[in-house]
Amino acid sequence: MSQPSRAGVTTETPNPQGFRALGLNATLVQAAQSLGVERPTPVQQQAIPAVLAGRDVLAQAPTGSGKTLAYVLPGLQALMAQEAPPQARRVTRWLVVVPTRDLADQVSATAIEVLKPLRAHVRVVTLTGGTSVNRDQVTLRAGADMVVATPGRLLDLMKQRALSLDGLTCLVLDEADRLLETGFAAELSALMSQLPAARQTLLWSATFSPAVLALAATHQRDAQRIEIKAVDTDLPDIEQRAVAVDEGRRTALLKAWVGSEPWKRVLVFVATKYASIHVSDKLYRAGINATAFHGDMAQSTRQDVLREFKAAHWQVVVTTDLAARGIDVSQLDAVINFDLPRSTTDYVHRIGRTGRAGQQGVAISMVTAGQRAHWRLIARRHALDIELEEVPGFEPRDPEPERPLDPEGHGGIKGKRPSKKDKARAAQAASAQKGGPAGDGT
Repeated sequence: MSQPSRAGVTTETPNPQGFRALGLNATLVQAAQSLGVERPTPVQQQAIPAVLAGRDVLAQAPTGSGKTLAYVLPGLQALMAQEAPPQARRVTRWLVVVPTRDLADQVSATAIEVLKPLRAHVRVVTLTGGTSVNRDQVTLRAGADMVVATPGRLLDLMKQRALSLDGLTCLVLDEADRLLETGFAAELSALMSQLPAARQTLLWSATFSPAVLALAATHQRDAQRIEIKAVDTDLPDIEQRAVAVDEGRRTALLKAWVGSEPWKRVLVFVATKYASIHVSDKLYRAGINATAFHGDMAQSTRQDVLREFKAAHWQVVVTTDLAARGIDVSQLDAVINFDLPRSTTDYVHRIGRTGRAGQQGVAISMVTAGQRAHWRLIARRHALDIELEEVPGFEPRDPEPERPLDPEGHGGIKGKRPSKKDKARAAQAASAQKGGPAGDGT
């Protein structure tokens, strides 16, 4: 068996002077300490002074780097500095836009937790799909100082004149790379066209993709650029492993691991909603407390699952990439890639959910014969020196198929048929060879 690779998420030693040296007031420093956050992370060291100074920020930071507090803390300080009387109708001055309901809940919960020990009249409102739009309209009658929202619900409420952003002073786009993907891009463009031009804009992304850089060039001025990359360190934060296994034996291997390892909480990633239900049902029938977590569940059900997972009622949660955005469990023992992520970038997002807050975690990727080429691409993109293991009793027999890997790294992970994006790329490539205009792939 090979030696596992270990990875951390920080790139430098935290500032020994703490948050106060970054310009935060004493009450917010104490509030952060009440959450168990004693010293700023590297991204907080760089971002907080810039945000407090009113500068635009373009930041690349991995999961678990502390980026939420990097904008929530200075945001609350700015709102508290111009605090309205308790009974006054609130004017929305800070808007945080995120791609998923669960991430919205996480950001709002962080802001509310910081405010709890303070005598501050700052109102934080969460607006997402999957909840009653009528309830949102009623909630917004009193206004909100900070709104955390997904694009679709936000646009609906603005169209109904339930929310005005005329007084907006700061826009935060969290996980901007996700907001620019198909399904969000049009909504984001529609939103940006309706916001005041004179504002501070903070962009947070896992990658500086061409689309993110183009967004920054269009909507930011003299932005401070911050890059915090996950690098190998001596800290035993995440033990990474890759195991070769036949596709039809993955569930049996997963059962064996969960039954033999001392894991109290395990997050399992699959490619589809159907797979999350199918795999979790098989585990549950085998006597393992497992449940599915996917984007089609009602928001109240998703919140119940997260609360029960944090309380260790569920040992295993089986989820998709989109649904898992916003899952933040401080003591997550293991992440299992039942299916490899389609995007190589998502590998970092997935494994970064374990090994947090000084805890040690493990991330194991199941690699079938059909996914070996894609695993090699993931390993190359992230400079991983991880030897492919074999587990006794589960030695693979399936041969690796002889087919070229897509140049963009999409090796058909989500299914045998190409996606719309894959078809569009193929059409553009074929058109380029013929010298004609490319089709739209639909």
